[in-house]
Amino acid sequence: MSIEKKKLAAVMSSLAGVLIFALIIIIINRLFNPVNVRLDCTDGKVYTLSQGTRQILQGLDKHVSLRFYYSRDVANMPVYLKTYASRVENLLDEYKRLGGKNLDVKKLNPKPDSDEEDSANMDGISGHSTDSMGLGDKIYLGIAVSSAGKVLTLPFLSPDKESLLEYELTRAISQVKVSKKPRLGVMSSMQVMGGIDNPQAMMMGQGGMKPAWAVINELKQAFEVSELPMNSESISEDISLVMLIHPKELSEAAMFALDQFVLRGGRLLAFLDPLCMVDMQNQQQQQYMPPMPSNLDRLLQAWGLSFDSGKVVVDRKLATRIRTGQGADVLPTVITLGKEEISSEDPATAALSNMLVFCAGAFSGDPAEGLSKTVLLQSSSDVQLMESFMTQRGGDDILRGFRSDDRRKDLAVKLVGNFKTAFPQGRPPKEGEEAAEQSEDAFLSESSQPGAVVLVADADMLYDAFSVSSTNIFGQTIVQPINDNLNFTLNMVENLLGDTALFQVRSRATGTRPFTRVRDLQAEAEKRFQDKIARIESDLQKVRQDINDLQRKRQPGERELLSREQRELLGKFRKKEAEAKQELKQVRKQLRQDIDSLENNVMLVNIALMPLLVIVGGIVYAVVKRRRNVRR
Repeated sequence: MSIEKKKLAAVMSSLAGVLIFALIIIIINRLFNPVNVRLDCTDGKVYTLSQGTRQILQGLDKHVSLRFYYSRDVANMPVYLKTYASRVENLLDEYKRLGGKNLDVKKLNPKPDSDEEDSANMDGISGHSTDSMGLGDKIYLGIAVSSAGKVLTLPFLSPDKESLLEYELTRAISQVKVSKKPRLGVMSSMQVMGGIDNPQAMMMGQGGMKPAWAVINELKQAFEVSELPMNSESISEDISLVMLIHPKELSEAAMFALDQFVLRGGRLLAFLDPLCMVDMQNQQQQQYMPPMPSNLDRLLQAWGLSFDSGKVVVDRKLATRIRTGQGADVLPTVITLGKEEISSEDPATAALSNMLVFCAGAFSGDPAEGLSKTVLLQSSSDVQLMESFMTQRGGDDILRGFRSDDRRKDLAVKLVGNFKTAFPQGRPPKEGEEAAEQSEDAFLSESSQPGAVVLVADADMLYDAFSVSSTNIFGQTIVQPINDNLNFTLNMVENLLGDTALFQVRSRATGTRPFTRVRDLQAEAEKRFQDKIARIESDLQKVRQDINDLQRKRQPGERELLSREQRELLGKFRKKEAEAKQELKQVRKQLRQDIDSLENNVMLVNIALMPLLVIVGGIVYAVVKRRRNVRR
């Protein structure tokens, strides 16, 4: 056979092999198309159903129906919604596989004037018009979950909330099985439940209604939420958990009511704050008043803990860059917590990775006899407790006098066990009442059953601006978590109420991961030039003081504003100032070089690593094949 024929045969053989391989792939794809199998290679298995969802679906003991409404035939349906709807269908197929016979999944196409459209409207899912005038085709993209006559809906599935879809769907399935929601009481000195902002301005037509905080709206979806007055003297027996949010100036009577509530087995989730910025902002809108801290000092003392309500945690390593009126500032009082600062031992916090606290305090002390303590949130070790009034400045000003304690601070703790009363003498007398008049009132001196209390040293973390972002899609407000603050709160509520099945689902909600290496570089640089800054500024301050002293000694009638000696000192001052600026510039330049080098290395790995591996693999394969041919 000639060389040309051999080459032609080799080409035809290769072509035939490619065609056969492609045919095999097509056949395998057709055979396994009904099977919903995916390989999830993401960090944290973002696209794999969590263990919590599997537990709930496989443990269904009642029939649950899922109705997925999707307008397939709308010509103006945005492409991104079509793509998202396809992913939702794949998710529902996985739910059906795990739910088995107790889970029914129906996929409906609500065309105009059809039975499917009537069904969607009856389930509370309304269509959204494709144009601003409301005259175009209506788009339906929602899910209704029902069981035993109880219906819960996800009225519109937004791609912006895709990371929360599994949690919301699993939560709806869990809730339709329950006939009665647990009752939760909220006690706060702020308008977390919503209401009239300023009654006097409202009467003049200038005020308005404040909406409830996002955390309250989320709680209302799973629980019956009631507002408790700050002066409550008792707590209803049907309340399972009390949530305190910045309870400043709490009365002794209310403190006693909380004490008895915990002793009878009630759960308590308290957000205290040494410097509540949200509350201070609200006060300044009306009239300026010094910010009041919140504390539960008498209860904490009985539980073996203390909380210094006059001091704020300043953390140099975990400082956060925030926007200000002058641009941006790195504030060591705004702390970003990562996995190292969030407990991995407690199931409610094990999967959380990104939280933000604002002017937080710290707890200290060992729990009283009969109680065990779990630290849920901590600062770094590069931290200092600073007087509250000294932290209302810029980041650079705060760090000038910074001296690290080299010891982590407890920002949130959980106490579990048998509590003892903080009121051994019984109910405190009311105003104008003698102690003897109330001594015979029945009260609990210790726990009737084991209880649980969670204490958090910051209330600002619950405020919408620090926990969620809101967007408007088709006239509907979509709330999306920007960190794990909201997840932490909801996890804690369900943890305290004993339902832990949803922890692993919700904790997957956020995909934000701080660049911790860059953060550590910045903290290291701060340490490097902090002493230099303090020394230089001290020298400059001394020169300024000398100039002021000379100015005061100037004789009356002297026309020159500055004497020769003063001008020499002024020149010295300017020279020192220039040297200081140059020195700081060099330090910051070195910091920037370190960060740029790290970013370039990461970019190189992300862009060049895979092609490089393919090239190396190809070269190795070619060398091996050539050696085999040579041996033949």
